[in-house]
Amino acid sequence: MLRVCSFLPAVTQMLYDMGFEEHLHGITFECPEQALREKKPVVRCVLEGKNLSSIEIDALFSASKHQGKDLYYVDEQLLEEIAPDIIFTQDMCDICQIDTACTAAAVANLEKQPELISISPESLEDVFQSAVTIAKALGREEVAYAYLTRLHKRIDAVVDKLRVAKALPKRIMLMEWLDPIFNCGHWIPHQIAYAGGVDMLSNPSGDSIVTQWEKIVKYNPEVLVIAPCGFTVERTLEELDILTEKVGWNSLKAVQDNAVFIADFDMFTQSSANTLVNGIEVLAGLFHPEVFQVPEKLSKKYRHVDMAKVVKG
Repeated sequence: MLRVCSFLPAVTQMLYDMGFEEHLHGITFECPEQALREKKPVVRCVLEGKNLSSIEIDALFSASKHQGKDLYYVDEQLLEEIAPDIIFTQDMCDICQIDTACTAAAVANLEKQPELISISPESLEDVFQSAVTIAKALGREEVAYAYLTRLHKRIDAVVDKLRVAKALPKRIMLMEWLDPIFNCGHWIPHQIAYAGGVDMLSNPSGDSIVTQWEKIVKYNPEVLVIAPCGFTVERTLEELDILTEKVGWNSLKAVQDNAVFIADFDMFTQSSANTLVNGIEVLAGLFHPEVFQVPEKLSKKYRHVDMAKVVKG
């Protein structure tokens, strides 16, 4: 049986989703909880266990990138013991996850040289194709097609409901980071579109970028979704005042209409196919609650921010 290591949480999630977890022997410290309970972390980070603010995290990552330093490292002894046939890695973002170059350096001295497969999607369709790439590497391509068929049916159900209701697209902003504020990029604008919204500040199939607050105020979103990369709802709530204390916050239509939401990152910035479809279903319920109800199983993945209870600056 092929032995696999996954150096990015999205691949780990899809391996579990498709029933390939028996192949998985090594993961990263950021992988889903079930994997962390059952598998050994091979990739570690110098930030583990540190409680840093958004701006501190951003500054640290920016400085390390500027200085050419790696914040991630591989437990090479454990990797040698696992002796994987395949390591899934990525080249999309050298900030959020360990990349192929760093992985290649870590495996250079292994007695058994694994195949390195980069999973680096840009669009939502790329994410779906990633599932095929993973399954094909394990000789089970047909499993991916069955998996994707189920996911496409869920998306079609959302789109059909919005179409029948003749729901007009809502003007949305989804934030990928709080301090500094980043817009959303890559596949997230596609998720928003399927859910009946449009984010004119986003960067479809491209990197998210720092977005000035004044631009957001001028854009004036009808619905605001805050889902910082790597943050759960609870973690984001700790820093919500970064936004609520800004000049112009009270004037936003999303604030006045009580349409501000916080959501778990894994439905958006984690590029696993199933969690992104979860994100589409949640967004559809937030954008068009009169048409689409968020599935009960996802009710704890987001939180409505009651503006009446928020202390505003």
